[in-house]
Amino acid sequence: MRKIVAGKLHGITVTGAELNYHGSITLDPDHCEEAGILPLEFVEIWNRNSGARISTYVILGERGSRCCILNGAAARTCQPGDQVIICNSVYVTEGEIVTLRPRVLTFDAENRIASRLTYEVTRDTSGRYHFAVRDEAGTAQPVPLRAAPGHAG
Repeated sequence: MRKIVAGKLHGITVTGAELNYHGSITLDPDHCEEAGILPLEFVEIWNRNSGARISTYVILGERGSRCCILNGAAARTCQPGDQVIICNSVYVTEGEIVTLRPRVLTFDAENRIASRLTYEVTRDTSGRYHFAVRDEAGTAQPVPLRAAPGHAG
């Protein structure tokens, strides 16, 4: 089994840090549903400002709030205004990787969805892997994909 990216919230801005809470990250259910992140699912969080990397579980906040609140010990790793990447994963066999289409959301400074992307792995007739990032229209994007200036991408 291989651990593979299943979904990602890329460049979302931390809106709160609540040290006196039992732990976790509170996220807007709308964002979670679009990226395929479940309540109570463990996620990896990578702070783009500090480089900190942590693991915690998801609880759902108020729908439509665009919240991203680090709770408990996680609050020590991220502060309001920090941009983070939140990623869930799934274990698959090597053969299953070509069936996955991880959903990636990018965000503007107010945590509105700026773009919706999909990752795609294919194999050619020689058995070699190929990777693509596709936009909502299915158009392949440059790899590595760079954010437009001023965007969290």
